[in-house]
Amino acid sequence: MTASLLSYALEGSTAVIRLDDGKANALSDDMITQLVRTLRQAEAEAKAVVIAGRPGRFCAGFDLNVMMSGPAHARALLRRGAELFTTLYGLSIPSVLACTGHAIAGGALLLLTGDARIGASGDYRIGLNEVPIGLPVPRLAMSLARDRLAREHLCRATLLGTLYSPTQAIDVGYIDLLAEPEAVVEAAMVEASKLGALSREAFVATKTRLRGATIADIEATFEDDLASLLPQSG
Repeated sequence: MTASLLSYALEGSTAVIRLDDGKANALSDDMITQLVRTLRQAEAEAKAVVIAGRPGRFCAGFDLNVMMSGPAHARALLRRGAELFTTLYGLSIPSVLACTGHAIAGGALLLLTGDARIGASGDYRIGLNEVPIGLPVPRLAMSLARDRLAREHLCRATLLGTLYSPTQAIDVGYIDLLAEPEAVVEAAMVEASKLGALSREAFVATKTRLRGATIADIEATFEDDLASLLPQSG
């Protein structure tokens, strides 16, 4: 039986998902499966969703054990990750992400998919560190970065792989505002309650106009980009 890597609760009209694998909240196949499933559940029964990590850790990105176990395994995990990111980016209810700690690589991408992002103040880092560790930034990540990050920070955030403090991350565009660590989930709940009162029909129609082209481009180009990142012969 697969261990639960997150918790799900319906609090009023807001669904609350808390990621906690006991370690760094890596995006493993099981974590992604559970997260996509609970997001679909939230769409069916809630007006908004809050996604939070554990204290000090929001999400460390893709599971490195899988990514280093061979190109075939890495490709499979990245496909699941693309499903997660596009699901969140086009979610039919407002999403509020409570960044409780480090959000690196895929964790930073999660923040880019949120409709509202509230960060805990503290000594941790947020960013896309692919280039400094010798990896190209995937087109999917570049698409989300272009949509969500401030133009003047785009080069440093992607090409130079800069990691930012929570305060810096506001100017860059990863998060929208800060709260004290013990209050960050509560602040996200308050925001979710406000956003959940929006007309769902108007919200979905506008989100489609705002993000539909990006999602379509990600889906249309993903396999070619994946092939260039991880060739079959590799």
